[in-house]
Amino acid sequence: MTITQPDLSVFETVESEVRSYCRSWPTVFDRAQGSRMTDEDGHIYLDFFAGAGSLNYGHNNPVLKRALIDYIERDGVTHGLDMSTTAKRAFLESFQNIVLRPRDLPYKVMFPGPTGTNAVEAALKLARKVKGRESIVSFTNAFHGMSLGSLAVTGNAFKRAGAGIPLVHGTPMPFDHYLNDTTPDFLWFERLLEDSGSGLNKPAAVIVETVQGEGGINVARPEWLRELRALCDRQDMLLIVDDIQMGCGRTGAFFSFEESGIVPDIVTVSKSISGYGLPLALTLFKPELDLWEPGEHNGTFRGNNPAFVTAAATLDTYWADGQMEKQTLARGEIVESHLKAIAEEHPEAVVEYRGRGLVWGLEFHDKSLANKIAKRAFDLGLLIETSGPESEVVKLLPALTTTPEDLDEGLRILARAVRDRV
Repeated sequence: MTITQPDLSVFETVESEVRSYCRSWPTVFDRAQGSRMTDEDGHIYLDFFAGAGSLNYGHNNPVLKRALIDYIERDGVTHGLDMSTTAKRAFLESFQNIVLRPRDLPYKVMFPGPTGTNAVEAALKLARKVKGRESIVSFTNAFHGMSLGSLAVTGNAFKRAGAGIPLVHGTPMPFDHYLNDTTPDFLWFERLLEDSGSGLNKPAAVIVETVQGEGGINVARPEWLRELRALCDRQDMLLIVDDIQMGCGRTGAFFSFEESGIVPDIVTVSKSISGYGLPLALTLFKPELDLWEPGEHNGTFRGNNPAFVTAAATLDTYWADGQMEKQTLARGEIVESHLKAIAEEHPEAVVEYRGRGLVWGLEFHDKSLANKIAKRAFDLGLLIETSGPESEVVKLLPALTTTPEDLDEGLRILARAVRDRV
């Protein structure tokens, strides 16, 4: 692919230095549809990034776009704070009937604000309110958001340093496999809880990702999650599952914790819940935890009605018949087979490949390789990002609606990028 030099001057002179993704993909995108993005010069890129997991159903999905256009054209309410609207009612009914009831999940639904970190902040605040304690336990290499409460339970040192103040009331524990399986699961955690001399304040809650996306595609075993659930029950702690990136079908089932059979006390959902890339976030919790006073936690943009419209259309279209989970798992097998072939071709370079459903990572011994491979993939027309504490993992997040043909094409580009840089 021949890339002409795009005009980036206004971004470089006016936009803050904090911008990041645009540095990895130095072009100006103009249109997007399905699993492909087109820049202003007409170059087409296969997208295995999917808005960091916010576009599980692809760009400008035609079914969702039609529902959104119809709603806007009839002057449906756009901004409604937490007022009752027909759009919110339709979403809540679909969410209850298609997601919650079939899974026997009793959750109340809270709209905390439009982003994932809003959902996490609400979850932490509620846990502390319910238990009357300040401490929250998180896990090594966790990522839960960029606002202060979420950063306090995030592991990445670079992101934590941006806070500029001490991040308090959060304690990290080893995630699954962090100690290379040399220590029984939760031995250290439970010892600290039971020892009055350990210095660990009794936590209100534990927050966990079933698959750590930003942390390097670290996959928790179902039995590890079940043991964590049991530990929380024994020690009177709430269990919060952060399903912001791994929920909405990313790992197969609608919620990523379903495979393990656990029922968290609180669940955070965002990214692909709107289905269209529109801002929307949910904090779900068991009814007995709903101790909020009216207005005790609020926000101007928690009632994003266009997002309710596309979210309801997403559930009705993709989740009413149970086929999306099967399709995602089948397409995940395609990804796994290609990554297996790459690992076998380059055993000296690849540490391992790992993932679930349609989230996968390819880790390299040389920690600089992942960024070089991602850059080469961009040159070849594929958008992928890296993850892990040192960006040592190539991360794949294709849309759940990506066709087998597009998956095959993108994975062949990835194999070539690896071959060109290893």
